[in-house]
Amino acid sequence: MKQKRYALIVAGGQGLRMGSDLPKQFLLLADLPVLMHTLNRFVPHVDAIVLVLPTDHHAYWQELCRKYDFSVSHQVVAGGDTRFASVRNGLEVVPDGVLVAVHDGVRPLVSAETIDACFDLAELKGAAAPCRPMTESLRYYATDGNYAVDRSRYVTVQTPQTFRSEWLREAYRQPYEDCFTDDCSVYECHFGRPVALIVGNIENIKLTTPFDLSLAKFLLT
Repeated sequence: MKQKRYALIVAGGQGLRMGSDLPKQFLLLADLPVLMHTLNRFVPHVDAIVLVLPTDHHAYWQELCRKYDFSVSHQVVAGGDTRFASVRNGLEVVPDGVLVAVHDGVRPLVSAETIDACFDLAELKGAAAPCRPMTESLRYYATDGNYAVDRSRYVTVQTPQTFRSEWLREAYRQPYEDCFTDDCSVYECHFGRPVALIVGNIENIKLTTPFDLSLAKFLLT
């Protein structure tokens, strides 16, 4: 029997690198706030959506939902002081025995194929994430200089990072470590098990700079 599928959307960015006073998840993209595009991407693929937002953003989000007549069903959970704390808070309302895809709220261009592939692989392996091959040359900075490294041995990792819910919740109950860069690193540190990888869609960029926002607008037209 197919496991139920949950999306846990984390949206706590402040938009500093965007040069905007408005948090980047609320910036307009093709006439809708970025975050609404992101939630819309998951609707056909999941049984429920959990949205993690800083408490002081809740009222503004409700105002935006009214303004844009946004009726996608979702549960809003209070975020923490860090992404780690925010994901942990969100996981507390996700039941055991389901698959949960943790996704950045400012990745509004994730494809249906990427979402489904992550869920399908997580159902088989317990943990899955999308990645992209490196296309630029890489160099390693050291105290005595910098050195070329073999880029074929590296990938960039995207979201949604997808897991059996009870496993990820258990992993997030460990104390925070500076080496935690994403959900995969939290999972690996706790269990010592690898995360299965799929190739994500190239358009699944994280909106961080004004250029990213311009590119996303172009890709949506």
